[in-house]
Amino acid sequence: MAITERWKQHIEDWQASGLSQAEYCRRHGLNANTFSGRLCLYRSQGLPPQPGLIPIQVQPLPKAAEAALGPIVLWHRDQRLEFPSAVSPRWLAELLQCLG
Repeated sequence: MAITERWKQHIEDWQASGLSQAEYCRRHGLNANTFSGRLCLYRSQGLPPQPGLIPIQVQPLPKAAEAALGPIVLWHRDQRLEFPSAVSPRWLAELLQCLG
């Protein structure tokens, strides 16, 4: 499925806006779930990534080290996501890619 020019423009406008996805969608009357889906499609088609992001490599910790760690907490503006330290690195990387 190819992304339409309308959605491509919304994604590029959102990237330049500095707003969270939720706030951008609210201001433009867009469904946030639909926007998130189009963003994943946009990124899967090899189109330019959101500016300002840097690539990271997530690697699992040895089991002994996991027990000593607390949860993984990700903050983005006013949003907080918390995961157990045993979360799959591959799954977390995919989530981060979709969230932008």
